[in-house]
Amino acid sequence: MADVGYSRFSAREVAKRIGYSVGTIMHVFGNVDGLVMAINSRTFTLWAQWLENSLQNAVGAERINALVQGYFDFATAHRNLWAAIYEHRLPEGMDMPEALVEQRTHLTAIIVREIEAALPEEAEADAVRLARSLIATVHGHCSFALGGSFALMGEGDPLNLAQARVAETLRAHGARL
Repeated sequence: MADVGYSRFSAREVAKRIGYSVGTIMHVFGNVDGLVMAINSRTFTLWAQWLENSLQNAVGAERINALVQGYFDFATAHRNLWAAIYEHRLPEGMDMPEALVEQRTHLTAIIVREIEAALPEEAEADAVRLARSLIATVHGHCSFALGGSFALMGEGDPLNLAQARVAETLRAHGARL
């Protein structure tokens, strides 16, 4: 997935690279969607660790900017893995195993934690919904940056733009940044 991206990914190539048969891969993961879910969930774990590392030396209001920077940096460094998360769709009627759901929610929990810390106590109840909205905001900026849309619009600093939108939103909810 990291090498070729989602659109060119195949279980057959995975099996070939690791010296297993496709049948063995299917037995372990059930189907290609199970394999992709497992890979994407592992990407979420790597991404969560990346964000925690980005936060390691940040203090106060810097922590929010470090999250946004960490999002951009991870997506840039692991473009195919990052994109695969958003490109894969589960077939109708297929549910994600709870263990994989838990693996994925850790990333959002980091963001919620940091947003809660930035908000005044009376606004902390909004942190989960606000985190989801801000993730979408940052994702859109990052996606436009990596896809070249911002360059076509003449925007030279999409990271700074994303950080400004996040700060504005948090300030509107009472954060002191």
